[in-house]
Amino acid sequence: MRALISSFALAACAHAGPLERADGFVDATQVVPGLRVEMRYAGAHNFVGRRVDGYEAPVCILTREAAEALARVQRALAPRGLGFKVYDCYRPQRAVADFARWAADLSDQSTKAEFYPNIDKSQLFALGYIAERSGHSRGSTLDLTIVDLATGAELDMGSAFDLFDTRSWPTDETVSAAARANRMLLQSAMREHGFRSLREEWWHFTLEGEPHPNTYFDFVVH
Repeated sequence: MRALISSFALAACAHAGPLERADGFVDATQVVPGLRVEMRYAGAHNFVGRRVDGYEAPVCILTREAAEALARVQRALAPRGLGFKVYDCYRPQRAVADFARWAADLSDQSTKAEFYPNIDKSQLFALGYIAERSGHSRGSTLDLTIVDLATGAELDMGSAFDLFDTRSWPTDETVSAAARANRMLLQSAMREHGFRSLREEWWHFTLEGEPHPNTYFDFVVH
């Protein structure tokens, strides 16, 4: 998860008030038929252990360009009985600031066993698991996995979403052969349809040629 803790953190985009959706952003489920949504930061099952600031509803908001590209990937996977579940999409800047406050509170270790068992919390910034800027706040980055369309069951990816560990790197070879194959399927499908991946997270993708490469938005998810 990429974070933003600079002067951008609480500033709203000039053309979007705090409760408004910026022009050109859509609810991805309206563009990607059958998309499953499990917005982790709108609930308590995440590394912070509670709802994160800026997530007022479990809605996957993306730029229209990113949503339409995702729809193309899902259509390509559908003949195999596969589709997508998203964990995070657009992320308000205030959520990034919330991540930073959580990371600075070293007394809060309540989620360590699940999300960073092998990492000292004080090292999360230095190791890049929480960074200074988030592509999510630009609206064309998302976190997702592949699911069986019929059952909704997630494919085995070898590590859970948001596990801060080298096991989450797409290239990690300590996971099973089946998990490596599933990661390769996800990576190749997304790249083929215009998304680039992240070295540290098998679930993280950003649209190439994103429409807002230098703008970090702060309207809430609702």
